[in-house]
Amino acid sequence: MGQHFIGRQAIVSKAEEIVAYELLFRSSEAPDHAEIQDDISATSNTIMNTISCFGTQAAMGRHRGFINVDADLLMSDTLEILPPERFGIELLETVAITPDVIGRCRELRAKGYLLALDDHTYDPRCRELYDGVVNVIKIDITGVDSAGMALLVEQFRPYPVKLLAEKVDSRERYLECNRLGFDLFQGYTFSQPAVMKKRRWDGSSAVIFKLMQQLTAEAELEDMEQTIKQSPPLVYKLLVLVNSISLGLRAKVVSIRHAVMMIGLHQLKRWVQLAIFATDGESCLDDPAVDLAAVRAVFMEELVKLTPLVRRNRHAADEGYMIGILSILTAVFDLPMEEIVANLHLSDEVLDALLNREGDFGVLLSLVEQIENLEFERAAERLEVLGIPLMAVLNCQKTAYSWRFGL
Repeated sequence: MGQHFIGRQAIVSKAEEIVAYELLFRSSEAPDHAEIQDDISATSNTIMNTISCFGTQAAMGRHRGFINVDADLLMSDTLEILPPERFGIELLETVAITPDVIGRCRELRAKGYLLALDDHTYDPRCRELYDGVVNVIKIDITGVDSAGMALLVEQFRPYPVKLLAEKVDSRERYLECNRLGFDLFQGYTFSQPAVMKKRRWDGSSAVIFKLMQQLTAEAELEDMEQTIKQSPPLVYKLLVLVNSISLGLRAKVVSIRHAVMMIGLHQLKRWVQLAIFATDGESCLDDPAVDLAAVRAVFMEELVKLTPLVRRNRHAADEGYMIGILSILTAVFDLPMEEIVANLHLSDEVLDALLNREGDFGVLLSLVEQIENLEFERAAERLEVLGIPLMAVLNCQKTAYSWRFGL
């Protein structure tokens, strides 16, 4: 099992306070610096890792994150999966400023995104962008003397933009840029790019493509739910996604279908498109953690149906399924469960089961773990208390294995 990486570098104000981060592509081959072969793939990986693996809170805290985009992704509707309140869009210097690009930037600005031009110098042909469309101009000050920087500041002064000095590599250069009128700063003087990593847990790319086909064909929501369930890693990433893009979330997620409805099919389609761009073709079909999660999830789902829980709570079986998947993640990520579920907006009953093995769900989860560990005497005692026949439990387990392995 590999790892996911994100690089981030602080953007600071004149008061040297962090106001945002630039989020940077990093790979397992070169975690300390960017080796980009394909701009779309690199950006898609950065976005997917931020919103579906780490989560926006873990990646950026309370600050906004700026994402580098090329012309193709800029013009793509897929980009709008990013909440404008949390993200800024940074146009790479390779983006040609055409009327279509200017129109797209106006559209994104109207939707609430902050826009930045990366590695930019004054160009009269871009005045339409400077005048109320772009928020930030990033200037690489490497090799630029005081007179050159003063000229740049003077050229941009008539426009309502903030100037960001990039690659500020000394205290002296910071003080110089500050004195000349730069508003924001980024460089080794304040922080080197920090690399965050998280253990990789990827689903089968075949499931992603199947889900894309279903979304394109406007399949029934129930069919899409069953497809998502085929990939436990996809279920977990969906739950992280809900928290990342659904600001002000109050409702507790009670099922896969509920999670999809909370973000909407259009956003789900954007997410799947990004996943396709970001995929490296690897499959986790040989990952035993995926098999364990899939079997435990269905086992829990079927067990719940044997209890009074289903009469009191119409979502009980679905919550049992989610508990089954989430319960193995401490082993997958080598993190405490408290950290894993911190921002997943799960019900109190689900949290009690995962954190303390308490409540009705917690009792069933303990039972499943005992059976998996071949602790049959303890399991039999628990079954007697629950009033569930052993044969019914074995049938539940058989259903779980049959669903996963087609037995």
